[in-house]
Amino acid sequence: ENISDFSLNITDCTQVVVPEEVFFTVAAAGILENLLVLIAVVRNKNLHLPMYFFICSLAISDMLGSLYKTLENIFIILCKMGYLTRRGDFEKKLDDAMDSMFILSLLGSIFSLLAIAADRYITIFYALRYHNIMTLRRALVILAIIWTFCAGSSIAIALFSYEAATVIPFTILFPLMMFFILCLYVHMFLLARSHAKKIASLPTSTVHQRTNMKGAITLTIFLGVFLCCWAPFVLHILLAKFCPHNPYCACYMSIFHVNGTLIMCNAIIDPMIFAFRSPELRSTFKKMFCCAR
Repeated sequence: ENISDFSLNITDCTQVVVPEEVFFTVAAAGILENLLVLIAVVRNKNLHLPMYFFICSLAISDMLGSLYKTLENIFIILCKMGYLTRRGDFEKKLDDAMDSMFILSLLGSIFSLLAIAADRYITIFYALRYHNIMTLRRALVILAIIWTFCAGSSIAIALFSYEAATVIPFTILFPLMMFFILCLYVHMFLLARSHAKKIASLPTSTVHQRTNMKGAITLTIFLGVFLCCWAPFVLHILLAKFCPHNPYCACYMSIFHVNGTLIMCNAIIDPMIFAFRSPELRSTFKKMFCCAR
């Protein structure tokens, strides 16, 4: 709030405010959609595969992002009504808990996308040995390691978020992981054609190759949506820390509410991509809503 007030004094850019009703509507839609994805995977035994478990991990991250923005807006409303103060000890602890949830959502999304990318890579280039390499047990171990690391990192970053030494590694992690996934993509698509020729003699190679490339394209869509929705907010964190007094930085920070809304839109778009790209998931959704056999 102090940064916002200061921004109005040094720039002509007006603060863009998103109505609270829009926040709650978008957040509720994101939570419900991702909850449906989790229920669908649990109910359909055909979806008990490593790839869908990684997708569930991404869905949980999206839910945490929407839940964070919902709690944050409730906190702001209570402060405006006078039930909470902005500088109390309880409010400080509550704010740290919400910041930790936000960081957990961001780190969980990044590492879930990385796990999905690695799974697609193994599927394409080690198709004949995929089920031996990526077993269900190994997938669960990977997810346990990911969420343990993300939980510990989110708590540490939230507690020391006012230190530049903490903010810099956190913000560097975002482009670094995205660059790594991008390199994995480039390698994946450059070698996919030559790999397809090597296994062309197999009876089911064409079907498997089309399925695997479809999974890679789906992951590309996930990554593009994630970058569009999260990158503006990460940039806001950097500008607020390192150039809050610059008029141009202050002008960008005036759209803070819009950047927060984009994060919640990511939670709405991802389940739509799941449903549109996965026939098995679409069929499960139909059975859930229509009670068909």
